[in-house]
Amino acid sequence: MSDKSCVLYPNVVVGGQSEIGEFSIIGQPYKGMADEEKTVIGKGANIRTHTVIYAGNQIGENFQTGHGALLRECNTVGNDVSVGSKAIVEHHVTIDDGVRIHSQAFVPEYTHLMAGCWIGPNVVLTNARYPLSDNVKQELAGPVVEAGAKIGANATVLPGLRIGANSLVGAGSVVTEDVPPGTVVAGNPARVINTIDSLPYGGEQ
Repeated sequence: MSDKSCVLYPNVVVGGQSEIGEFSIIGQPYKGMADEEKTVIGKGANIRTHTVIYAGNQIGENFQTGHGALLRECNTVGNDVSVGSKAIVEHHVTIDDGVRIHSQAFVPEYTHLMAGCWIGPNVVLTNARYPLSDNVKQELAGPVVEAGAKIGANATVLPGLRIGANSLVGAGSVVTEDVPPGTVVAGNPARVINTIDSLPYGGEQ
């Protein structure tokens, strides 16, 4: 583990065989946190330079980040998860095993990314149906991206939607409705244009 210019706050536990790059911050305190709040990162992590991980994260094994990734507080992250360079994961997000979040993606509060799903570069997931409304913080609802679903580059997904298992959202799409499992959607607004089983790769994951 590198000890050059990286900051590990108290109550941070990092598993063996992990690497933490220079200028990274692990266990960054947040407003209202308990003094004993732990940050746990499993063994085999590769946390690249300038990553910031807030306190209260519970992260599994073989976690890796690109450069300048940001994870806010109190997330639950499974094994074999990757968060790309300059991607942002807000607080109280659940990320299951094998999820890949590409560079500069945005994952808001209360999102659930299920096992093996794939979030492309510059994807924006949203959680506020009416930003700046009176009860916006009480009504936040992040999307649920089911197992094996893939969201192409530069797509936008509106709050509270469910992206069905093994579905595919085309690049640049704006998703305004739930996506059925096993379908391909594209456009603005996104519409079903195909099924995964009809694609050249035969729907294999």
